[in-house]
Amino acid sequence: MTVTEKDTGLLNGGIVLINKPYGWTSFDAVNKVRSVLRKYYGIRKIKVGHAGTLDPLATGLVIICTGRMTRQISHFQMLEKEYIADFVLGKTTPSYDLETEVDKEYKTEHITKKLVENALEKFKGEFDQVPPLFSAKFIDGKRAYKRARRGDDIELPATPVSIRELEIEHFELPELRLRISCSKGTYIRSLARDLGREINSGAYLSALERTRIGSYLLKDAILPEEFQNKYE
Repeated sequence: MTVTEKDTGLLNGGIVLINKPYGWTSFDAVNKVRSVLRKYYGIRKIKVGHAGTLDPLATGLVIICTGRMTRQISHFQMLEKEYIADFVLGKTTPSYDLETEVDKEYKTEHITKKLVENALEKFKGEFDQVPPLFSAKFIDGKRAYKRARRGDDIELPATPVSIRELEIEHFELPELRLRISCSKGTYIRSLARDLGREINSGAYLSALERTRIGSYLLKDAILPEEFQNKYE
């Protein structure tokens, strides 16, 4: 079968909605799509890129653009994101998630659902957020997470973010689950850090799933192996 006899939509330019598995990087998903399409079309090169990084410890929706659609990546990146986030209250980790071990424990007896609800109100709307040091941000030309793993004691400058919705989906100490609708550049790990401080305790992110980017939904995404099977 020649290229002209195949579906050339992704070759010319299209999007793929991938449900990124736990442990994969966004670049792993890009590389999988690129490899499958190169083999399918019998070509050496095809433009493929993702529209918004998702941490390896997170799962969920990643928009991957191919061909001419890679020119639209910045558009997709600006769209509002929605997450389902699980937190553990009363403990912290240096990375604010499961990448590092628990380093401190705090009292939780005073924490009520009402206290958490009141605290969350302070994070709705626009505000300046300090990104986690364990991130891909650059500091003096080096990735912040590399300096963090080296033990450097530094803090990234705050950046403006916006959170439109913060809804409690589950609360049973020490567990908290939130549905969050937020702007590009919002770090849910930093929200865990700041929420812990606001309730006079600690918190870290234990699980994160991206469920929406703009009008694109996770329920319409496919796993990388499903994409591969489709084009084999």
